[in-house]
Amino acid sequence: MARTKSVRAPTTSSLPNSLRIPSNAPALVRTLGRLSRQSLLDLVLTWLSEKHRNAFPPYLARDESEDVAGDQDTSPYSAARTLDEVREAYEDLQSRKGGKREVIDRILEGDWRHGLTLAQLAMADIRYIDEHPASQRWTALRLVSVNDKKQPRRDHDDDSTEISANIPRLHAATFLSNLQREIAPLVKAHYYLARSKTLPVTFLRIFVTDSPYQYPRHRPEVYLDSTRVLYVAFPDSSPYVYTSLSQPTTSRPQSGVSDARSLQRLVRDAIPKALSRPHDRYELEPTSLAAKSLHTLLALRGPGRTNNANGAFSIFADAVVEGTPADPRLAESVPPEEYLAEDPATVDKENISPEAATGDEPTRGAKRASSSHATAESRAAKRRQRMIAKRFGTAGTPQSSVALDRLDIRLLDKPSTRDNDADEENEDDNSIDVAAPALSLTFTGTDVIGGFRKLAEVGVIDPEQMPSWMTGQDGVSSATVRRGQRVVSR
Repeated sequence: MARTKSVRAPTTSSLPNSLRIPSNAPALVRTLGRLSRQSLLDLVLTWLSEKHRNAFPPYLARDESEDVAGDQDTSPYSAARTLDEVREAYEDLQSRKGGKREVIDRILEGDWRHGLTLAQLAMADIRYIDEHPASQRWTALRLVSVNDKKQPRRDHDDDSTEISANIPRLHAATFLSNLQREIAPLVKAHYYLARSKTLPVTFLRIFVTDSPYQYPRHRPEVYLDSTRVLYVAFPDSSPYVYTSLSQPTTSRPQSGVSDARSLQRLVRDAIPKALSRPHDRYELEPTSLAAKSLHTLLALRGPGRTNNANGAFSIFADAVVEGTPADPRLAESVPPEEYLAEDPATVDKENISPEAATGDEPTRGAKRASSSHATAESRAAKRRQRMIAKRFGTAGTPQSSVALDRLDIRLLDKPSTRDNDADEENEDDNSIDVAAPALSLTFTGTDVIGGFRKLAEVGVIDPEQMPSWMTGQDGVSSATVRRGQRVVSR
């Protein structure tokens, strides 16, 4: 009897975890190679654990009878007979030193020569992000209940007491089912939800392909395309969501719903709908904060009280002083030197006169003048340090966990002239055209706020005149500024 020919029909179901990617795909080596040797071995042992052994079975000797490709003859690794033998082999690699490529070759050419599944690939990506929190650029979005939504504020990025305490409960199975229902009519997707091992967040990895109504077969490279992957992080007990888009690896133009911008918009629209319930709807609002460090996002848009205690108020959030900002005795009883120690070498150098440094013997009058000049400089330096401590708090110091790697500023003020200043005084704030800034500034570095603090310490910037977005008090990475104050983009 002839075998019935299988019929493939388009479906809106998600991509299964068991979908295999051929082990000879070159991008698999790069994906696994991002992990350290120890992390890679831990990941393999997780695949071989009792919880996952049935989902990610390795290639065993009993599979050779069903192998029609002859892999058992070309592979440099002989097939193991049992799962225990496979586990012992990787435990032996873990107990001795060696190269990372040795482990990758054994995975792809030996024990998983028949390919890795989408779930295994997702686990490797999540493990890499968990070990490298600054490997992606994350954008913070606020989850707001439509029922409790307040009237528009002057600055919708001001994270004050307007945030509703009604945070939706994230039930993994229900959320993924709702999210798949929202996205399914447009794209074919694979979802993987995992808990971070180092941070109080839950990661969601979403991989999308083209429309589910197209031919279902794709080249293996499609499933390893980082531009089709979006990561979403849900911090614990926080009304915020972090999203990340992988940077394109090619310069070719992309089109359709799978390109970066469309994917971002599609998933962002679907997340609040998937979290919503009848009579309890949610929306996502921007917070003007994007950073590469998840630690920064957790500090500025996380579950802690640091959300509203940045810049000058960070001394209270970090518990370096007692009391509250409303305490009238604080300014007199707790000087900045008590919570920000000055560099003794800098202070001593400022107190040394030029004559003493050169070894010349000054006259009595010159000595008094030099001492007076040094005293004035020392007082100015101490006053500047006090003002820096007052404006920055602990922001920009090595003890701070907040490090912005980028700050984008759009200045609406035109170059200052007497006529322009008089005209701007008479302008109505509602007539501001934020789409056409007079000047755009971009600051980049490992710690932008820390860089501003260094400039203030050496006297390049006057700390007393610095706006709040330069001292880290606003806690944003982008802002539209007019007359030194942030305004709302309309």
